[in-house]
Amino acid sequence: MFSLLIGLLFRCGPPLEEATKPPAGGAAETEGEFQENREAMVREQIAGRGVRDRRTLEAMRSVPRHLFVPEAWRHYAYADTPLPIGHGQTISQPYIVAFMTEALDLKRTDRVLEIGTGSGYQAAVLAQICSEVYSIEIIEPLASEAAARLKQLGYTRVHLRAGDGYRGWPEAAPFDAIIVTAAPDAIPVVLLEQLAVGGRMVVPVGRGEQVLVRIRRTKEGYKRENLLPVRFVPMVREEARVP
Repeated sequence: MFSLLIGLLFRCGPPLEEATKPPAGGAAETEGEFQENREAMVREQIAGRGVRDRRTLEAMRSVPRHLFVPEAWRHYAYADTPLPIGHGQTISQPYIVAFMTEALDLKRTDRVLEIGTGSGYQAAVLAQICSEVYSIEIIEPLASEAAARLKQLGYTRVHLRAGDGYRGWPEAAPFDAIIVTAAPDAIPVVLLEQLAVGGRMVVPVGRGEQVLVRIRRTKEGYKRENLLPVRFVPMVREEARVP
């Protein structure tokens, strides 16, 4: 367990010192080979590490991860690592995507808010499981690319906007679950307020040393549970991006 946690600590953030160029070599793979690699990813990296939720495993088997990474990196799409997607952002390690999805304890009828769309991969996984996904991405080019990609692949239950995740999506709240895929210094109060009673939030928290946290909202208040040490890119606000 200790070695697994240490591995996660260094695998949830940018790989290869924010690498922007893929390693040389690697022949193009066929769709059949991508499918085989995806099955191996689920079997070895995800189920093999203890993820048991059937719907999460089925979603990870179904979503073509290689279509959510830049073409130059597709040979590594099913590897046990995050990958760069441009603009200083990453697509998370497959295991951490599955772990966070399972931790949300989703139902088919749930409505989920995602903060940090990235390439759209996590949103696609969520859409395989629940009724509606609302996803916010602060970097407009990533939001546009993800929206086009999700539409092309037929993920019609994903609603996407470019904006500041710290504000949430108030007109669509409350949500049965909220997932945050970048790390704030502290859990944003606005997001807590947009969580329905009975809802769950999974969010990495901190700078430097980070911990993945699950929040459950009850009639009496909020219950916090620390899950794993992790490393995510920082969650930023719109004013922080103004020159």
